[in-house]
Amino acid sequence: CSDTTTATSTSNWPGTASTQVVVLPIIDSVSPRPPYLPLAVPQDLAPRIARLHGDPIVWWVGQFLKYLLRPQPNTADLLHTAAERFSFQRPIVGIHIRRTDKVGTEAAFHSVEEYMDAVEEYYKQLSLSQSVDVKRIYLASDDPKVFAEIKKKYPDYEVLGDPSVAKSAAVATRYSDSSFNGIVMDIHFLSLCDYLVCTFSSQVCRVAYEIMQNLYPDASDRFRSLDDIYYFGGQALHRRVAVLPHKSQGPEQMDLQVGEMVGVAGNHWNGYSKGRNLRTNQVGLYPSFKVEEVVEAVEFPTYPQVPIEAPSGT
Repeated sequence: CSDTTTATSTSNWPGTASTQVVVLPIIDSVSPRPPYLPLAVPQDLAPRIARLHGDPIVWWVGQFLKYLLRPQPNTADLLHTAAERFSFQRPIVGIHIRRTDKVGTEAAFHSVEEYMDAVEEYYKQLSLSQSVDVKRIYLASDDPKVFAEIKKKYPDYEVLGDPSVAKSAAVATRYSDSSFNGIVMDIHFLSLCDYLVCTFSSQVCRVAYEIMQNLYPDASDRFRSLDDIYYFGGQALHRRVAVLPHKSQGPEQMDLQVGEMVGVAGNHWNGYSKGRNLRTNQVGLYPSFKVEEVVEAVEFPTYPQVPIEAPSGT
């Protein structure tokens, strides 16, 4: 930005060729909507990402977060001190339990048993390939009572996490500096876990999952969501393509022909997903295994005038 002093230097999205500062609304309100909003990935990278990663858009979003969330020295010290205090080590499963204002408005209530069933399943699978001496979880929540509940009901687990962070995440105090540091710490340690159990209706867990993609060649399957599938708030239509035909078995289901596109509404986690057939406009359930993800490959700006490496002598 070279000039912010004139009346024409600042304007609302999308601005003009001479605009120096563009004011962006929240993603849901962006209009006109550019083609490269999520779930789009760069066309020149899409084939390579799809070969290596199970969910290319999560990998792509993770690259932005890796750059944007580089910790400043004070934050790095905070995270290092917390890691030593927790004796953070693997194997470990991250659990994020969102309660308070979320339950009943944006998400349903899920008991600690539902979370821990998924954790136990992970450790049973892990024990088939390696010895598991200690079963650990990193617990993050906005409800401090879940710490005592899990410790009482599951004494064979080592529980890491800070109940004071959960207390500061209450609605009345969540905008304080201490609460902000607490959520940064929770997201950081959740992303470092081997596996996540959470509700993807919560952005905290989705951010941790996105950051996790930078720590493994492919971490797309290192989660269990108790409600939503992964999504990016304000995203474009989530499409899947039918690879097997389906004939409706009841009024709650819909027909599919090979090659038809489905707009995904959600996964019922019982073998069926809900969506809309974009050809027939029929809404209903369909077997999840009969569709595949569509990689939304879009031609992104490449800015060839920007050097990839810094000029020598700088």
